[in-house]
Amino acid sequence: MPRGQNTLGITADDDFPKPGTKHVDEACSKSVGVHTVATPESLRGMAEDELKKLEKRMVRKVDFVILPIMTILYILNFVDRSALAASKVYGITKDLNMSEHDFATAISILFVGYIPFQIPSNLLITKISRPGLYICSAACIWGCVSAATAAVQSYRSLLAVRVFLGVTEAVFFPGVIYFLSAWYTKSELGKRLAGLFMAQMVGSAFGGFVAAACLTLDGRHGIAGWRWLFMVEGVVTVGCGILFALVMPEYPHNARLLSLVERDYAVWRLEKEAGAGEAHENTTTRQGFFLAVKDPKIWALVWCMFMSQAIGSSVNFFPSIVQTLGYGKDEALLLTAPPYLLAALVFVGASWASDRYNAIYSMIVGSLGIGVLAYIISLATLNTAARYFAMMLMPTAVTLPQIMVYKTLNLHMARPYPKRSAGTAMINSLGGLSNLWASYLWYAPPHYYAAFGCLLACVAVFFVTITAYRWHVRHLNKLLGGTPEQQGRAMKSGATQQQIYLGWRYIGY
Repeated sequence: MPRGQNTLGITADDDFPKPGTKHVDEACSKSVGVHTVATPESLRGMAEDELKKLEKRMVRKVDFVILPIMTILYILNFVDRSALAASKVYGITKDLNMSEHDFATAISILFVGYIPFQIPSNLLITKISRPGLYICSAACIWGCVSAATAAVQSYRSLLAVRVFLGVTEAVFFPGVIYFLSAWYTKSELGKRLAGLFMAQMVGSAFGGFVAAACLTLDGRHGIAGWRWLFMVEGVVTVGCGILFALVMPEYPHNARLLSLVERDYAVWRLEKEAGAGEAHENTTTRQGFFLAVKDPKIWALVWCMFMSQAIGSSVNFFPSIVQTLGYGKDEALLLTAPPYLLAALVFVGASWASDRYNAIYSMIVGSLGIGVLAYIISLATLNTAARYFAMMLMPTAVTLPQIMVYKTLNLHMARPYPKRSAGTAMINSLGGLSNLWASYLWYAPPHYYAAFGCLLACVAVFFVTITAYRWHVRHLNKLLGGTPEQQGRAMKSGATQQQIYLGWRYIGY
C-alpha cells in the first residue's frame, strides 16, 4: 500500500483536513472504488458544527409540517374505520337487520378491498414525484366513501361501501410508513413511527368521544345517530385532505419546503447511512418487488404482522367488550378511551428507549409479555375490575409490536428503496389477512373464550418467530464483519456492497 493511503483509497496528503478542523469535503466522503456517497457541492467546506445546525433546522422544519399532517390524517383514518364498531352500540345492526355473524362480516370485508391494493399502491408511490399529494388525495376519497355509509339502507349495501372504503384506505398507512422512511434516519425514524401509532391510539380514544357526541344527534331531522356519525367524520376527513394537499412536501430531493442546501443535506445524510436513496437509485419498481418477495426476512416479518393483526382484532370489538362489563351505551363508548391513552403514553417511553439504545427485540418481547397477562386475566375471570384492567393493557400489547415490526423492515431492508416500499406494503397487506378470519372469533360474550384463547396462541407464535429472526440477523452481522467470502454470503441475504463498505449492520436485535 502506498505511503499515506488507507484501505478506502483516501490519500493522506497536505490537503487532507487536520485533526480539529472537522470540515466536510470530497475527501471525507465515504467511498470505495465506485461505491461512493459523494459530498454535495453545496456542503463542501462546511464545519461540523455548521452541519449540525443545518440538520437541526432542517429536521425541525420537516417535523413541523409532515408530522402534524400525518398525525391528523391517521387519526381521521382510524376514526373513519372504527366508526362501525361504535355504531353497533347505537343500533346499526337492528336498523339493517344484521346478525352477529353479519356484523363480523361487515367488519372483516373492509380488508377484501384494503389488502390487495396496498402493494400496487406502494409500488406506484415510488414513481410519483408528489407522494404527499397522492396520500392527501386518497384521504379525500376515503372521506367521501365513509360519509356514504350514512346512506346505506341494507346489509348488502353496507358490505359494498365497506369494500370500497378498504380500497381507498389502502393507500394511506403503507404509503405513510414508506414516506417517513424516505425523510428520517435510523436514529429518528422510531420516534416518528411511534408518533404515528400514538395518533392511532389518540384516534381510537378520540373516536369514542366523537361517537358519543355524534350519537347524541340520534333522531335529529329523522336521521339515526349512527348515520350522523358517518356523515360528520366523512366531511371532516374530506376537508382536511383538501387543505393538507396544498402544503404537503415531496421527497427530500425535490421538496419545496426546503432550501437547496437543506435538500442536499437531507439526501446526503440518508445515503451516508444506508446507501443510494430516492434521489440516486437505479433499481426499478419491478426489481424491488421481486427482491422483496425473495427475501425470507420480509416473510418472517409478514408472519409476525399476521399474528399481531389477529391480536389486534379486539380493537374492532372494543366497545362491545366494554359493554359486557355491565355499562350503558354512553359509558361503554367513553370507557374505550383510557386504554388507548395509556398505550400512547407507553409509546413515548418505548420509542425514546428504542432509538436511544437500538432496542427493538426487547420492546417486542416486553409488549408480548403484557399481552399474555391481559389475555390470561380475560380468560380467567369476569370480575369487572380485573377485566377492565386487562383491557387497559390490550392496546399496548397490540400496537407496540407492530411499530417495531415496521421499524425493523425500514432499517433492515432500507436499500434499495423500491424493495423497502414493496416490503412495507407486503407486511401491512399480507399481515392484514388475519383480519378476514379473526373477526369471527368474537362470539359467545361475555367470556369470549375462543377469541382470547386464540389471541394467547398468536402471542406465542409471534414470540417464536421474532426470536428466530433475531438469531438470523445476528448471524448475518457476524458475516458482515467477517472475510470477503462471508460478506458475500451476507449479500445473498439482502445487504448491498455499498452498505458493506459503509459498515452497515442489522441493528436492534
